Amino acid sequence: MSLQQQLEDLKHTSLEKIEKVSNLSLLNEIRVSLLGKKGPITEVLGQMKSLSPEERPKVGSFANEIKKELQAAIEVKKEQLDALALKEALEKETIDITLPGKNFSQGTSHVLTTIMEEIEDIFLGMGYEVIAGNEVESDHYNFERMNLPKDHPARDMQDTFYISEETLIRTHTSPVQARTMEKHDFSKGALKMISPGKVFRRDTDDATHSHQFHQIEGLVIDKNITMADLKGTLDVLMKKMFGENRSIRLRPSYFPFTEPSVEVDVSCFKCGGAGCNVCKHTGWIEILGAGMVHPNVLEMSGIDSTVYSGFAFGLGPDRIAMLRYGINDIRNFYLNDVRFLEQFSTKE
Repeated sequence: MSLQQQLEDLKHTSLEKIEKVSNLSLLNEIRVSLLGKKGPITEVLGQMKSLSPEERPKVGSFANEIKKELQAAIEVKKEQLDALALKEALEKETIDITLPGKNFSQGTSHVLTTIMEEIEDIFLGMGYEVIAGNEVESDHYNFERMNLPKDHPARDMQDTFYISEETLIRTHTSPVQARTMEKHDFSKGALKMISPGKVFRRDTDDATHSHQFHQIEGLVIDKNITMADLKGTLDVLMKKMFGENRSIRLRPSYFPFTEPSVEVDVSCFKCGGAGCNVCKHTGWIEILGAGMVHPNVLEMSGIDSTVYSGFAFGLGPDRIAMLRYGINDIRNFYLNDVRFLEQFSTKE
C-alpha cells in the first residue's frame, strides 16, 4: 500500500473518531494522539526515505493537507461540544422568570437632616455662611465668651456634661460664633453665619425634652445692624418654613448674650391664628429666641461695640419638625424606628 493510500485511510478513520467523540476530554486525547510528534502521521512520514526524490514533495504536501483537515475537524467538534456543554448548564440553572423579583429600597435622609438642610438652603440664599464646630468645647468658649462667667446663675438653665473642670460637651452652638468672630476680617465685609449641629444638656427625657437635640444659631455683625434687620430676617425664614401667610411677633425676654432679647412667635399654621390645640388656643406658637448681640460679647471678641452691632438667634430643628409634622414626642426622632422615619421620605 502506497504512503498516500495510508494517509488517506488514516484521514477517514480519524474523521470518524472525531465525529463520534462525546466529550472534550476524549477529543483532546484524539488531538494529541493524531497530531503529536509520535502520532500516525509522523510514522507514515518516517517512511518517505524509501520514496524517490520526485515523490517526496507530493507525499509531504498531501500529509500537510490531511493534518490541516484533521485540525479543522477537531476545532469544529470542539465548538459543538462547547455549545452542548453550555446548553446543558443553562438547562440545569433555569431561572423561573415568573417569580417576583427582590425589592431594593433606596435610603433617605433623616427627617431632622432634611429640616436642617432646608434651613441651611434658606440662609445660603440670603448670603450666609454655614460653619460647623466641635461638639467638645472649653468652658471659656461655651459660657464665658457668651457673657456667662463661672458664677452666673443663668448657667443653671444649661446644666452641662463636663468632661473635666474646663472641658465640656457644648450646650449650644454659640462657641462656633465666638471662634468665628475672633477670626473674621470686617474690612472684607459683614459677618453673616449660621452654625448647625448637635448640642447636649443634662435634662429629663420626656415627650418634649431630650438630653441631646439639634440647634441652628445665626449671627450677623456689621455697622448699623438693628432689630428691624433681625425681624425682617426671621420673617423671611418663617414664611419659607411654614407658608407665605405666616407672621411673627417679638416678645421681650432675657438671654445673657443678647440685649435686648426677645422670644419669637409665629402665627399658627394650623388654625391661621384663630386658636387650636397646636397653639394652645392663643393663635401663636413660640418658635425661637433672639436678640441684639450683647456689647460684652462683641468686646470679648475684639470687636468695637461702638462701631459694630449685630443680631443673633437660635432655633431648634427638632421643634420645627414636631410642629410641621404634628409629632408629639421628640424621642421618636432618636429611636431609629424605620416605620416612623419612612413617613418623611421626601422633601416638601
